[in-house]
Amino acid sequence: MPKEFSRTDRFSQQLQREVAQILQREIKDPRVVMPTVSDVEVSRDLAYAKVFVTFLNEDEAGTKEALKVLNEATGYIRSILGKRLKARITPNLRFEYDPSLNEGIRMAKLVGEATKRDAQRKKDAGDTEGE
Repeated sequence: MPKEFSRTDRFSQQLQREVAQILQREIKDPRVVMPTVSDVEVSRDLAYAKVFVTFLNEDEAGTKEALKVLNEATGYIRSILGKRLKARITPNLRFEYDPSLNEGIRMAKLVGEATKRDAQRKKDAGDTEGE
């Protein structure tokens, strides 16, 4: 029977949960506003991990500053992870911004605006036919 998830997939999911908890509870820097861990990519040897995060603030300068803070705090985050994970290796972390959430919100707004315009056009067309 084949495995449903590979070892790296299971480890990345666990790492995502743990890093999210650490960012919410342990990182007290005011420049990091409501971080959300959207995904974690782990190398096959589990030595490196790319952590994709999004933030509540949408301005580019705030995002860059928050990423800088997180990347400077990787040693602290790794030390906490090492205590929580039941793994021989604690991966080196690199934080990257994940624009997919904001892009999804933008696309949803565009779709909503398009459907409103279509509904308005149908209503206007229906009004002119009835006259």
